[in-house]
Amino acid sequence: MLETHLQSLSTFRFQNLSERGGINHFVSTRIGGLSLPPYESLNLGFHVEDTPETVLKNRERLAANIGIPLSDFTIAEQVHSDTVTIVTEEMRGYGASNLDTAVKATDALVTDVPNLCLTVLSADCVLVLFFDPQKRVIAAAHAGWRGTVKLVAQKTAETLKTKFDCAPADLLIGIGPSIGPCHYEVGPEVIAQVEGTFGGRDGYINDKGPDGKGYFNLWEANKRQIIEAGIPAQNIEVARICTYCNAHLFFSERHQKGRTGRFGAGIMLSA
Repeated sequence: MLETHLQSLSTFRFQNLSERGGINHFVSTRIGGLSLPPYESLNLGFHVEDTPETVLKNRERLAANIGIPLSDFTIAEQVHSDTVTIVTEEMRGYGASNLDTAVKATDALVTDVPNLCLTVLSADCVLVLFFDPQKRVIAAAHAGWRGTVKLVAQKTAETLKTKFDCAPADLLIGIGPSIGPCHYEVGPEVIAQVEGTFGGRDGYINDKGPDGKGYFNLWEANKRQIIEAGIPAQNIEVARICTYCNAHLFFSERHQKGRTGRFGAGIMLSA
């Protein structure tokens, strides 16, 4: 990934997406905002216990720094589902300035509308950005362990193929910072669901111990399911940045024991 410093803000971009014209995209960090502990400082989540006025100012600050009006953002009410929503022009600005207008109960957004910034939020979960430079279609997905075993990233890719006639070989994917396999310990109930979805745990669960716990590799699980949708492996860039290890840079729910803010990833088609 490429790091960019914009005034007081620090953001990241994917190398593969940056090499193609026609889009603007970003992965934000926790640096450069106004929120107080434990949400310091660029918290973008209205649904945590931060003050809504501060969250709005943080979002406005991010929007100004990346050059996209906040009114052009569309943000979902994420519920750890496999629901994929196609965003229309009429949905421009949904969830941008408050939680009440967020796109309801969905974890993936897809659009071919120019100048509309699809944005997903995280504090350890995987955020995935999609771009088809031929059909000019974009998507953004949020995948925690539940979304990962429900194959939300794969279903997003399938939506691009079936609803927008995207060719898998044309799709470029960025898998963003999230909690890594070094720290994402899960219990037997999660491991059972991983094995049920993926047919085993090899490459998905590391270091399973006598207590039945192991470490879930969200990066590999999401990459493999996207490959299963037909996207070539060389089209997928994985950030491999652990939010737990880099809790000074990204919000991490595990590191902060549940009370923390949210960073975001967004993508927009240029007109």
